[in-house]
Amino acid sequence: MKADIEQRFDKWTAVPGWRVEIYSPDRQYEWDEFVAQSRNGTFLLCRGYMDYHADRFTDCSLMIYYGRQLLALLPGHLEGQTYCSHNGLTYGGLLLHPHITLVRVQAALVTACAFLQCHYNVTELVYKAIPHIYHRYPAEDDLYVLTRLGARLAERCMSSVVRPEMALPLQKLRKRQLKRARTCGLTWVEDDAFHLFWPLLEENLLRRHGVKPVHTLEEIERLHRSFPDRIRLFRVCEGTETVGGCVVYETDCVAHVQYIASSERGRHSGALDLLFTHLLTVRYRQVPYFDFGISTEQGGRILNEGLLFQKEGFGARSVVYDKYVLELDKPAAGERTKHD
Repeated sequence: MKADIEQRFDKWTAVPGWRVEIYSPDRQYEWDEFVAQSRNGTFLLCRGYMDYHADRFTDCSLMIYYGRQLLALLPGHLEGQTYCSHNGLTYGGLLLHPHITLVRVQAALVTACAFLQCHYNVTELVYKAIPHIYHRYPAEDDLYVLTRLGARLAERCMSSVVRPEMALPLQKLRKRQLKRARTCGLTWVEDDAFHLFWPLLEENLLRRHGVKPVHTLEEIERLHRSFPDRIRLFRVCEGTETVGGCVVYETDCVAHVQYIASSERGRHSGALDLLFTHLLTVRYRQVPYFDFGISTEQGGRILNEGLLFQKEGFGARSVVYDKYVLELDKPAAGERTKHD
């Protein structure tokens, strides 16, 4: 039964009727079941994916209840007095029960912040919002609540996304490269030979950006074994040689390109043009969104125009990935409001 409690936020205080529990490994089934049924969860928020880098982060994920009902999850970890959701993932933020309403989302987030402040002396929440294209059902309640509570937008990265069923036509350069790929006799294959693609990926990232892939070969192979229907490898070959390819993460609404790489030979012969044309027009034709990934660096302050040009050549247009910071050492903002 709904009880309307009118209050003004003078400090971070748990809302009556709400409680928070820390996730523990014995609750993995409950966590994963909630993710699967939530409005905005993806397999990246399942424990089998999150915990592959448990040694790098001090996990402090929250399970948020109203009475006995689990209504929200907050995957996250501690870094000193900062709570991050989640620096080891592309996105984090509140995972929402299908029936939770906006007012209850606010109560859940305020209660979570009060819990973190009280038990861990957390002074700020760093929050990576889940982009709307990944939502199974509208779930931007958190963005409104964060703004209402005084959060600031700290970073805005830009990703390039295609709607395959209504994709814009290929630009002329992409068409020429596709024709070249077909003339060169390139072929593509979907398999699990990550060991043939990873050296190419590592060489690309080191030469162009001076970095390594987020995942080691052993990690991506382990994740693929855990999620064989969600993590896919596509390679482009000239004979038996791998000259290009990509790793795609499949969620319910999005095919997200996690990694892309090609050799000099592959770039010259249009390897990725052949591959992405197939993925967009055949393999993922019925998927709502095809996400090429971000073309920005340093939290969105630098735009890689060359990379963007390639992606937009396939008809991709912009979707933002946002990060917010909410200071908890200040009183919560907000006008008089009602909570459950």
